[in-house]
Amino acid sequence: MSTSTAAATTFAALNACFTADLAAVIGSDQPRSVGPRRFISLVEEVRDVLGASSHRPWQEASKDLHIAAEHLTDALTAPAEDQPPLLAWARTHLRDAITAAT
Repeated sequence: MSTSTAAATTFAALNACFTADLAAVIGSDQPRSVGPRRFISLVEEVRDVLGASSHRPWQEASKDLHIAAEHLTDALTAPAEDQPPLLAWARTHLRDAITAAT
């Protein structure tokens, strides 16, 4: 299955909302153009950096990012009717991770 139009719009919104914050957490420049797969890669990259830390809040943020990446990945292939709740959960975990990491 492909990503629905609504899911593509939601991925774009997640990108607009979280990419700069995610890049800033790891001291990276914000990528210019981020599609769904690149956004997921960024989430995973930040997850790995934070997970390697011994700082407990960053480890917790890494766990949230892991869950967010799973939901985002699942949303790419899920039927259209299953995508909104997956993306909503991803958004929640992204928000929690950014809060814990900053």
